[in-house]
Amino acid sequence: MNGQAGKPDRLLLMLTLLLVAVGIVMVYSSSVVVAQERYQASSFFLKRHLLRSLLGLLALAVMMRIDYHRWEGLAGLGMFISLMLLSLVLLPRLGLNGHPSDAQVSRHISLPMLRFQPSELIKLVMVFYLARQLTRKEKLIGDLKHGLLPSVCIIGLSLLLIVLEPDLGTAIVIGLLAMTMFLVAGVRWIHLLALGTAGLAGATAFVFSAPYRMQRVLTFLDPTWDPSGASYQLRQSLISLGSGGIFGVGLGNSRQKLLFLPEPHTDFVFSILGEELGFIGVLLILTLFLLLAWRGIRAARMAGDRFGFLLGVGITASIFINMAVNVAVVASLCPTTGLPLPFISYGGSSLLMNLIGMGVLINISRGHPRKNPPWARRRAVCAS
Repeated sequence: MNGQAGKPDRLLLMLTLLLVAVGIVMVYSSSVVVAQERYQASSFFLKRHLLRSLLGLLALAVMMRIDYHRWEGLAGLGMFISLMLLSLVLLPRLGLNGHPSDAQVSRHISLPMLRFQPSELIKLVMVFYLARQLTRKEKLIGDLKHGLLPSVCIIGLSLLLIVLEPDLGTAIVIGLLAMTMFLVAGVRWIHLLALGTAGLAGATAFVFSAPYRMQRVLTFLDPTWDPSGASYQLRQSLISLGSGGIFGVGLGNSRQKLLFLPEPHTDFVFSILGEELGFIGVLLILTLFLLLAWRGIRAARMAGDRFGFLLGVGITASIFINMAVNVAVVASLCPTTGLPLPFISYGGSSLLMNLIGMGVLINISRGHPRKNPPWARRRAVCAS
């Protein structure tokens, strides 16, 4: 490999920009009635989403130009800060996570001019952290105690904090993401099976620990159960998807967004997309995500080192897993989780983190030559 980085993957960039553009259109189309009803301004959510999109695209442009190796040495610090922020969410008495009435359900840290969701931050930071750890411990990857357990403990702590928010959906996605990176890194199958079994048992126990989570499972198993209560949103989502047919009812012509489907611009924006653009529109959007996943894996394979490869796989898997879970929820293929659709749902934290991740992935696609990692340079200095 030569000593200079190549050109970034332009198709990967174009796919990202196209999905962001689709998100802007769908946020406005799905939120116009809700915005008018709540704020007497049909463009209320559109203006905020546009601002967040611009900030995210600016972050993407910056990350595209910074060699991803520079973030390797900061992964540990980033993980520590993320865990601290997750801890703050669990301390409502400090007044940092919203109004007192939201204390039991808030997943955000609210400050003047800023409202941020730490679980979205740790989703990206964890990819950097695992990529670094799995690179450093490459020769110990088959050793559970010395190679894998330290990383598992950190991930387990982050999952516990997220579950306590409570946010089981994000915890499950992070768990699946970690398992994906372990699999790609060459972790032994017996260890993966043990981790998967432990994670499944923990998720099952958590579901049975609260009535509202059991209701979500019941509505998944039988969407006709409690049609005006627990299963109302899911039923309206299915009605919205089914109403679209092959070609849809036309952009802006959704009926379910007329205050039938709750929060149509956030977690269930895919329902409105399916209603207005039909099966053809749904197929096109899913194709865009599949193309993005293909180019993301291609970018990871072009990385000049193991760290870049694992980082690229992790970022790609994070976006694809989030998309797959969101679509599965909307189509009643899994219980409701409250996860946004990447690039398309209304939500600042998710959009910002995904665009930062895509900026890093596009930088990886340039195929940077491997540089000495920070710990290698320190050893060289000590040896001299």
